[in-house]
Parts: sequence; structure tokens; C-alpha cells
Amino acid sequence: MQAAAPPVDPAARRSWRARLVAGPVGRRVAVVDLRLYRLLRVQLQVPAAEDHIRRFSDLGQHAALWLALGAAAGAVDRDRRWRWWRGATVVGGSYLLNTAIKGVIRRERPALDGLPALVRTPTALSFPSAHASSSFAAARAYSCLMPAGPLYAVAGAMALSRVYLGVHYPSDIAAGAALGLALGAAGRTGG
Repeated sequence: MQAAAPPVDPAARRSWRARLVAGPVGRRVAVVDLRLYRLLRVQLQVPAAEDHIRRFSDLGQHAALWLALGAAAGAVDRDRRWRWWRGATVVGGSYLLNTAIKGVIRRERPALDGLPALVRTPTALSFPSAHASSSFAAARAYSCLMPAGPLYAVAGAMALSRVYLGVHYPSDIAAGAALGLALGAAGRTGG
């Protein structure tokens, strides 16, 4: 089987250099990443929705939506207060761990010609997605306290919004989601 050719976009080559030298698996991930990224950034773009998606995505900055949910629910749900707050602590911890991992991995955010990011970001680092890790940590941790379906739907939409807005590759959100799910399990304390 012939290895997939690296992306032809010079900016994509620069931002993927480490994966492209990682061998055939790294090259294949890079090619799939680019194809999915372009699908969300080009074919599925709806200009009328961009402001709504941007505002929704902003709710996930620094895990704010999920930390506020855990704190507020803990304040009003006295019988399960400590469970909500434990979940919120895990969400905060997932955000901090994700930030530390980004500092070690140091993958740059997407920088493709003709596809500028639609939002600003606090750093130039991309892997893993903190929006995805905190969202999926929250969905996992809080799903024993409220219906899981809506939590996971919002977490998925939050993660995908980051690719749609051009600040993450799909593999960034996949890794963030996996990290969040693993860490979120620590916040669960039963049904």
C-alpha cells in the first residue's frame, strides 16, 4: 500500500511537520485531518451561522460553561452538592492538565492559506483541544446527575465548533475528547 502524499498547502506542511516525519501512520492522520478540516471549514460553512457558533464556542473558553454549571447546580441542589462540586473540580483539573499537555506537545494551530481562523485564541497551541477535554469531562462527570444525551450533544457541538471556526484540527478535538472522558470518569459518583 502506497503512503498518502503530504498535504500540498505550504502552511499545512509547516504546521504538520512533526506528524509527517512520524512515518506512514502520522502521514495518514495528517491527510485525514486535512480532509476533515477542509470539509468543516469549506463545504459545511454557513456564513449566517458563524456569529452564533462563535458566541456558543466562547462559552467554552477556559471551561467556563461547565464550571458555572457545576457551581450553580451545586449551589441549588443541596442533596447532591458535593457531587456537583466534585464534577466541577474534575472539569477544572481536565482544563489544567490539557493546558500542560499543550505546552509539552506544542502543535501549532491550523494555518492554511485562504482559511483564516474565525476567532482569536489565548495561545497558538492546538493539541489537544481544551474545549473538547473540558466539555467531555463535564459530560462524563455530570451525566450521573442529569440526562447524559443533552450533555454529550453540547460537548460534541462545542468540540466541533473549534474546527468549524478554524482553530483546531479534528485530531485535536478527538484527543481532547478522549482525555476528557477518561478524566471525567473520576468525577462520577454513581447515579
